[in-house]
Amino acid sequence: MKTSLWLMALLAAGWLMASPAEAEPWDDLSPDQQQALQGLQQRWDSLPAERQQRLAAGAERWSTMDAEQKKQARERFRRWRHLDQEQRQQLRDRYRDFKSLPPAEQERIRKNFQRFREMSPEQRDRLRERWQKMTPEQRDRVRDRMRNLSPAQRQQVIDRARSNRPGGG
Repeated sequence: MKTSLWLMALLAAGWLMASPAEAEPWDDLSPDQQQALQGLQQRWDSLPAERQQRLAAGAERWSTMDAEQKKQARERFRRWRHLDQEQRQQLRDRYRDFKSLPPAEQERIRKNFQRFREMSPEQRDRLRERWQKMTPEQRDRVRDRMRNLSPAQRQQVIDRARSNRPGGG
């Protein structure tokens, strides 16, 4: 009997944790959230609860951003709106794949992306051009080699590549 009570309690707890998102009443949003979402006020109650929660969380983040961060967010949103459905789905899939990676791998990718952003436009163009000229097999070999290097070895490869380009850096 005790076992079945425990089992029922565990099942109930699991059901509660897996229950669908609850709707977020418009009046429960903060004034900052309401201002950020004012274009949705008329149809707010018709939105799925999960979407309401995502929008409310996004509006909360928006209220903490400075002017430059808001400008960047607007630009990202503008670019998103101009993507077709297939491109959006590809980005969603890549994001899902990224989030499924171990934290150390995510951090490695973030650092590489940051290094890429710190390059001059000319350096980025040269790197893009070299990458695009490679065959898929060559790209796979480069990825595999870089994945198997330690962070120190990876940095040596990067430093060597920098010293071999025109101007040495």
